[in-house]
Amino acid sequence: MHSLPLFVTLSGQPVILLGTGEAADAKRRLIERAGGVPVADENATARIAFVALEDETAAQAAAERLKARGLLVNVVDRPALCDFTTPAIVDRDPVLIAVSTGGASSGLAAALRQRLETILPARLGALASALNAAKAAMREAWPDACDRRRALGEALAPGGMLDPFGTPAVDPWLEARIAPASRAVHVIALRSDDPDDLTVREARTLGQADRILFAPDTPPAILARARADAERLPLSAEEAPPELPGLTVWLVPAED
Repeated sequence: MHSLPLFVTLSGQPVILLGTGEAADAKRRLIERAGGVPVADENATARIAFVALEDETAAQAAAERLKARGLLVNVVDRPALCDFTTPAIVDRDPVLIAVSTGGASSGLAAALRQRLETILPARLGALASALNAAKAAMREAWPDACDRRRALGEALAPGGMLDPFGTPAVDPWLEARIAPASRAVHVIALRSDDPDDLTVREARTLGQADRILFAPDTPPAILARARADAERLPLSAEEAPPELPGLTVWLVPAED
């Protein structure tokens, strides 16, 4: 990844905004939409800052002064000077989906956002809120954290009781208390080093796995499709996979 995606809480917090004009107005709207308070004084106490100055020399100088104070700085239309960039946003509060190209092409990010807007249902936010309200009930239904995560993952999968693209209803799912698969090993035979060659089912399974078994020469791009907190265990093709609880994905290398 070219950068680490983060969501910063700005509610009631000052955010330095230097500049005037259309670009500055756009950043002001973005800050206010996130609950922040735009401040035009570069000496104000803040954690992040936006610089929307047209003159490149003035913009660079302002960025350097702000960075010297320890602030993270975004300089409009100058990604080389940015500590962070602002993504295109799909808002299904409390669900937020950010699309970033790291400043390479804001037009591409906007086009992807518009496509996602047409695909993602408006009720995503309501589903997220219902799941948040049901956390205590979920802990009661599945006391083990791994069982709870797998049960939720299976329910949210296509065709599941909580499929976001279906008609999800949290209460009936909780009442059903469907036990997740206690142990499973799913073998994915890689066809190439390109993660785009994974089928939709394979990519989904890889993203849900509790652990990944892989050969030392497995491409990092394939492993990156797994959850960041999934356990990773090197395993040669000659070894037998260990019997472990939860969902294990065994990545078998592509044949030469």
